Amino acid sequence: MSSTPDTAATKPSHFLRQIIENDLAQKTHANRHWAGTPGDAAHQATGPLDPQPVRLRFPPEPNGYLHVGHAKSICLNFGLARDYGGVCHLRFDDTNPEKEDQEYVDAIKDTVQWLGFDWGPNLYQASNYFDFMHRAAVYLIEAGHAYVDEQSADQMRANRGDFNTPGTDSPFRARSVADNLARFAAMRQGELPDGAAVLRAKIDMASPNINLRDPAIYRIKHAEHHNTGNTWCIYPMYTFAHPIEDALENITHSICTLEFEDQRPFYDWLLARLTEGGLLASPPPRQYEFARLNLTYVVTSKRKLAQLVTEGHVQGWDDPRMPTLVGLRRRGYTPESLQLFCERIGVTKDYSWIDYSTLEGALRDDLDTKAARGMAVLDPIKLRITNWDETLGVTLGAGTLDPCSAPIHPHHAELGRREFLFGPELWIERGDYEEVPPKGYHRLYPGNNVRLKYGHVVTCTGAVKNEAGEVVEVLATLVPDTKSGTPGADAIKVKGVITWVSVADGVAAEVRLYDRLFSDAQPDASGKDFLSCLNPNSLKVIQAVVEPSLAKAPAGQSFQFERHGYFVADRLDHQAGRPTFNRAVGLKDSWAK
Repeated sequence: MSSTPDTAATKPSHFLRQIIENDLAQKTHANRHWAGTPGDAAHQATGPLDPQPVRLRFPPEPNGYLHVGHAKSICLNFGLARDYGGVCHLRFDDTNPEKEDQEYVDAIKDTVQWLGFDWGPNLYQASNYFDFMHRAAVYLIEAGHAYVDEQSADQMRANRGDFNTPGTDSPFRARSVADNLARFAAMRQGELPDGAAVLRAKIDMASPNINLRDPAIYRIKHAEHHNTGNTWCIYPMYTFAHPIEDALENITHSICTLEFEDQRPFYDWLLARLTEGGLLASPPPRQYEFARLNLTYVVTSKRKLAQLVTEGHVQGWDDPRMPTLVGLRRRGYTPESLQLFCERIGVTKDYSWIDYSTLEGALRDDLDTKAARGMAVLDPIKLRITNWDETLGVTLGAGTLDPCSAPIHPHHAELGRREFLFGPELWIERGDYEEVPPKGYHRLYPGNNVRLKYGHVVTCTGAVKNEAGEVVEVLATLVPDTKSGTPGADAIKVKGVITWVSVADGVAAEVRLYDRLFSDAQPDASGKDFLSCLNPNSLKVIQAVVEPSLAKAPAGQSFQFERHGYFVADRLDHQAGRPTFNRAVGLKDSWAK
């Protein structure tokens, strides 16, 4: 993960960059040893000095799919490591076997790579350190810093106190070291059922920080782990495991979100005790907090996202309406757009909301420069050119259609052109015809001239209606010598230009018009039922017609449907003979106030 010397200097500064730059200048972490794999203090004290100036980590729990909030953490940690010539570890904090699965491990690895980041050889799992963590827990007992508590969960909760009331010591707090070691051994050997006992750190039950009131550090769980199988029936708590993992991996800056700020004193307390006991080397890592991503019209609670899936409100974790990264990918978001979004929102300690339009804007800005163009008719009605035989029909010959072309991208001529046919019957948007036009309407209405983009100018002559008075076909005459790109094509000035697809070579396609999943800007705000905020119009499936180049596209390719927005060929369902497109984002923010 090397970087050019001026990479960091070209990035917007924030408080975490300032901390890292100060530590580099002061050589705060210059004397760390690294033997290639995490180990205990004796292991770390041997071998060469760590060649990496900074070591960061992205430490997801493999209990679900990553969401857009994780993108901010991924881009931040891997980005800082890149900019300062260091490395970023991918580490799975897999300490809760009941909720974790290999499926999530694989999905997380795939997503991080898709976002454009590489952990190299630095792939780790908390479960690989369970032996060390158990040894650390035994040391804390031996040093008088931990005890086995056999109160019920309700008793511990009641005795913990609250912000106004100090906690009450457990009746088991005064146990001897020998008794605690024996009871912890009984926990380890599977002699006690789930919930019968926990190992607690012995700190201060009167602390104003409730997290220091003898927090639990080990609990009993007779559950099979996806990595260690049935080796263990006791598992470390996340808050105990996390700082140990950071220390074993030589992490220099442990970056997390603000909800862990109150846990930092325990983080420091634990590392200080284990360093004093010789189990970990100095200097220990330090924890720094930043504001998590709060994005309007989105929920990022894993519990609520799982509820959306299990109750059938969406079609799975990769539903393009979901804020999961697999969902955003299927929606048409690109790695570059998400990196751009994360760069734009910045890194602060301030709790604030980011408007969803910022995310959409980043995607527009990315796709505008690289998405191929194409014409699609989303609400098709037929346009029939009534003088075809007397005009182009004579020029081209009976039964011959007029070949037209357009650039694949208006600003990249080197990409070439796309080809399609112009004929006597075309598909146009139903909204492009009005019998009685409103003020400022420049499209098709009786007597008006309109250019069919990349094709010819036509004059609208009226429409055919069914018995119910509904328009079923629009009629027009072709104006000779007005084909785009030919001499004299602009002799007739027109105000209206519309897109179209020929009946002759247009291809039927399923188009999924996705919108925001929630209609409330803060659907999971306190007191709200987030399900009541679901947007009933978040998905509309239509049958459209697209030009041939779109139908031939590979799955996952992005396009701008001219006039309509940015779409992507669905990663799973798009195939030859059955083109399927998802709307990623409109050409402008339709939710703007």
